Amino acid sequence: FEGARFTVCEVDLARHDIRIFLKNAEGTNYSRPEALPQKGLLFATNAGMFRPDYEPAGLFIQNGKWLSPLVTRRGAGNFHLEPNGVFWIANGRAAVSTTAEFAKLKPRAQLATQSGPMLVMMGKLHPKFDINGPSRYIRNGVGVRDSDHVVFAISQTPVSFGVFARLFRDGLSCANALYFDGSVSRLYQPAGGSVGLPGPLGPLIGVYAR
Repeated sequence: FEGARFTVCEVDLARHDIRIFLKNAEGTNYSRPEALPQKGLLFATNAGMFRPDYEPAGLFIQNGKWLSPLVTRRGAGNFHLEPNGVFWIANGRAAVSTTAEFAKLKPRAQLATQSGPMLVMMGKLHPKFDINGPSRYIRNGVGVRDSDHVVFAISQTPVSFGVFARLFRDGLSCANALYFDGSVSRLYQPAGGSVGLPGPLGPLIGVYAR
């Protein structure tokens, strides 16, 4: 797409189960996608930005429990490049919403992770992105085609925010998409190895066969 290469994983919620992870049964962070439960695992990726202690930077809901609150305050860095947003699933249906929209909707989500910035909002790119700016990283994110179909993507080489956002909107037909992270991004496939950079991570998403 636009001269860059990406790994794209498409998820059909009728056939696949999306799960979110942070700590194992011993209370230790999984840290690596390879450490997640392997039975039925199709792929795993980092699930949004995290603090220096590897805890979620914002909202984190696992199995319907709010383990980290929604962050609405302003701040520095990509997480706070407003509008930021939330990827969430409620009643088996997926969505990507801005943080403000999520706070207004107050859905009873079974799964949610907050990150930023938004890449695509109702078919429009984030207003602060250049067409192809000088900041280039391996980047990953998530988009929603509709409430039943979710798309995860990671660049195989460093790309700008503009190119990455257009991938979701123009290449993957996602009207709403959210940035997960850059420089530490990783996607692991048990059958196909990894894309991205090694290193400890915070929240993780695993996609499993039903």
